[in-house]
Amino acid sequence: MSFLYKANPVRGAEWGRHFAALAPDIPFSLWPGDGDPKDVRWLATWVPPEDIAGTFPNLELVFSVGAGVDQFDLTKIPAHVPLVRMLEPNIAESMVEYVCLAVLALHRDLPLFFAQQRQEVWKEFQITTAARRRVGVMGLGQLGQAALERLKAFGFPLAGWNRSPRAIPGIEVFAGVEALPAFLARTDILVCLLPLIDETRGILNARLFAQLPDGAMLVNVGRGGHLVQEALIAALDSGKLAAAMLDVADPEPLPAGHPLWRHDKVILTPHVASMTHPETAVRFVLDTIARHRRGEPLPGLVDRSRGY
Repeated sequence: MSFLYKANPVRGAEWGRHFAALAPDIPFSLWPGDGDPKDVRWLATWVPPEDIAGTFPNLELVFSVGAGVDQFDLTKIPAHVPLVRMLEPNIAESMVEYVCLAVLALHRDLPLFFAQQRQEVWKEFQITTAARRRVGVMGLGQLGQAALERLKAFGFPLAGWNRSPRAIPGIEVFAGVEALPAFLARTDILVCLLPLIDETRGILNARLFAQLPDGAMLVNVGRGGHLVQEALIAALDSGKLAAAMLDVADPEPLPAGHPLWRHDKVILTPHVASMTHPETAVRFVLDTIARHRRGEPLPGLVDRSRGY
C-alpha cells in the first residue's frame, strides 16, 4: 500500500521527507513511481494521469495538491474513489495575504505609479479613502470568506456574491444570478475567487464589465478560464476599467508578446497567490487517510454534482 505524488518534483521531494518522518510505514514515491502501480492506494496530483482507473486499479483516495479541482476530468475518476481538495491552512492564509495585497495595490493606484516610474514621471494624485472604495468578492467559500474577514480592518465597504445564499456577519451578501447586477453596480474593486465550472467559465466578460462603475478595477485569483482576456483589454483601453491585478491566465504561462505582459494598467503574477506548505499538506493528507480508514466524513471532499 503506497502513496504516489504527481506534481512539482521539487515540492514532491519535500513531501517525501515529511512522509518519511510522519508516516514511515507508508511507502512514498514520485511520479511515475518505482513500484507496482497495483500497490498505489493514494495519489496526490495537480494534473492527473490520463487513465487513473486503468493505471491504479486499487486506488482509494485522490488528492488535489491545490484548492481547486477544475483541472480534473471527474468522469475519469472511478465513482467509488473520493476526490479531495487540499485544505491545509497555508493555502487560505497565503490567499488572504495576496487578496489584501492586490486590493490595496489597486486602491492605492500602484499600476499608475508603476507606469509613471517606467516613464520617469514624478506626479502625485489625490488619495481615495478606503471608506469610499467599495470592494466585492465573487465566491464565498472558505477562501472568499477569509479574505473578506481580513479586509474588514482597512475600512472598505464590503460585499460578496455567491451562486447560493450565504450569511456572513458584517458583509452584504448577494446570491444568485438575479442579484449579480446589483452586486456589480456597488463594486469598485472586484475580486474573483469563484470555482471554475461550466457556469462560471468566461464570467469576467464584456457584459459583466459594463455593469461595474466606470473606473472599477479587477483582481482575478480564481482561474484563467474565468476571464475573457480580450474583453478585459478592451475595457482597460477604453477606460471603463482603471486597472487589473491577475494571478492566473489561460494559458499559463501567457505566450510571448501577449498584450497583458506589458499593459500599463495590469499587474501580472505567475499563479503564486496561494501555495501548499509541504509539512502541513502532508499532515492534512495523513489525517484524511486516517479518517477514510475509519469511515469518517472527509474534509475537502469534492461534490461531483457541483464540480467542486
